[in-house]
Amino acid sequence: MNSKSAVILLCLVTLFSFHRGQAQENTIRWLSFEQLEDSLALKPKKVFVDFYADWCAYCKKMDKAAFKDSKVISRLNSEYYAVKMNTETTDTIRFGGETFINRQKGKKRNPTHEIPLLLASRENYPFSLPAMVVLNEKFEVINRYFEYLSPKQLYKALEE
Repeated sequence: MNSKSAVILLCLVTLFSFHRGQAQENTIRWLSFEQLEDSLALKPKKVFVDFYADWCAYCKKMDKAAFKDSKVISRLNSEYYAVKMNTETTDTIRFGGETFINRQKGKKRNPTHEIPLLLASRENYPFSLPAMVVLNEKFEVINRYFEYLSPKQLYKALEE
């Protein structure tokens, strides 16, 4: 390989690496609850949980707006562990030494898994979407949100 080819190859590798690094920061690094448990064990950090369902129009709207906003992405990726969970999953999830399942499967039209019911329930209100929960480094709930949040509103919520 001559020096001209080596320089071109080096430039291409550098350009590809730079582009790849940028692409990674253009998306939220979503975790599962199992991945969250491992991450929290290594380094405690605040946690943001987004509960959604495939039929939820406002959840889809947040995916297209708030969760694509560069400021929101940057804050979530740097200051939080972000978890995204379909509330209707039938997966068995092990977290914190306990096992969680969807006890409503087959009993309700839109069965809700135990985890969103535990973390995102409100007294005297049925569970509703969209639902987002912010927890501190000790996995204690700081805030819950049960509405569509614009990119600006979500960014502000993540400041608190």
